[in-house]
Amino acid sequence: MPAISPCEYELITIESDQGVTIDLRLGVVSFQYFEDLFSPTITAKMVVISTSGVVSDDKTNKIESLYNGLPIRGGERVAVRIKGNSNVNKGLQFDTPDTYLYVSKISNVIRDGQKEIFVLHLVSREAITNEVTHVNRKFEAYSLIDDHVKNILKNDLKVKTVRYAGNIDRPSNKYGFLGNLKTPFQILVWLASKATPQSQSSGGFTGYFFYQTQSGFNFRSVDSLIRDGLDGRTARTNFKATREYTHKQFTDYINESGDFNILTYSVRRNNDLLRKLIIGQYSNFTASFNPLNGRFSKIEEGTFNLKDILNQPKGKKISTLGDVPEVPTLLSDDGMGLGELPSRIMSVVKDVGTLSKEASKEDNPGVSQTQKEALVRYNLLFQQVVRIVVPLNTNLQVGELVKLNFLGAPEGSTYDRQQSGHYLIKELCHAFDTEQSVTSMTVIRDTFGEFGRN
Repeated sequence: MPAISPCEYELITIESDQGVTIDLRLGVVSFQYFEDLFSPTITAKMVVISTSGVVSDDKTNKIESLYNGLPIRGGERVAVRIKGNSNVNKGLQFDTPDTYLYVSKISNVIRDGQKEIFVLHLVSREAITNEVTHVNRKFEAYSLIDDHVKNILKNDLKVKTVRYAGNIDRPSNKYGFLGNLKTPFQILVWLASKATPQSQSSGGFTGYFFYQTQSGFNFRSVDSLIRDGLDGRTARTNFKATREYTHKQFTDYINESGDFNILTYSVRRNNDLLRKLIIGQYSNFTASFNPLNGRFSKIEEGTFNLKDILNQPKGKKISTLGDVPEVPTLLSDDGMGLGELPSRIMSVVKDVGTLSKEASKEDNPGVSQTQKEALVRYNLLFQQVVRIVVPLNTNLQVGELVKLNFLGAPEGSTYDRQQSGHYLIKELCHAFDTEQSVTSMTVIRDTFGEFGRN
């Protein structure tokens, strides 16, 4: 059976806080599951059509609708198990106490005669726990950042170790801070922008992601996601067999299984020069303010130039999905090239004297440097942004790589060597309905060309 075929709902139940459980399999007309590299939690939504009399009210002996009779008010537990439709797809499973989904919102409630239609929006248990939890303790400056991450996951979000084992990259830098009543997700996303990978020779740029997938929570550096993906170390199954897609003619698609054809695609962004200057992609300046002496850092101390980093024969090296990034050579009227002068100015207050009872002039090391590096590393990923739709592939998760082969011009004669290559999955949706099953993705990359650099 091809991967685009409809899937079987093996289990979809909803349970109220009163212990009433309803089987929704026959009423679900579509189910969509979402992941996002920039979101700390997974989400889902499903469209439900129900007849009006499905729930018995023990108090009134009346038969009520599902929406009013259960009733559905938010916080209900939903168990989901969707069977894979081919050898490619393993399906989706959220059917254990550690993986149950919960109703976060009900929308589009419509009643039509004996039927009612509504949309249930679902989140993980940790997403709800996050909103009622505020961290108000001190995290010591002598601990590495990943120790703080594990501490918050375990003690604040109540995540079992198995749900993040092996998914947390150890950074090289230590960092101390106060919780200040922030939510766990706020702190974890904030820490991701401060963490620097251990390997300086093969990707030492600051910039991590904190996100959730089917496999659990992840705290991964940008460079390690690229490096490990190119090496094939993160693939749970054969990369070429499950993660390489080709854009073909429609006639090609109907004459073969088409499981790894790109059904549709659109280029959302391609090398936006003005945007890069606005965000300080090529050069930026961070003014570090020391509250103890009232001084700002000097321009030569706070300036970050991407060109200088790329030209270093030794030291830091950016792992890329294609060719080495280039800084445009367009000259200004004064003869200076792009990237010579900062196009964005930022400021940061040094963490001086906040983490010790006694007077101290020490601060968290490299605060301004990490801010500059993280800004460049995150934004560099959006050199190319492409939206694609492919037949269902539930093996895919955000943070992984896919290889895309696009046709060149004239169409069908060869592949586009600049557009084709490896892309990082930024967000995805596994969508199921009564007619088909597809995976839609937004994929990003930091440069052009087919062959990555790790």
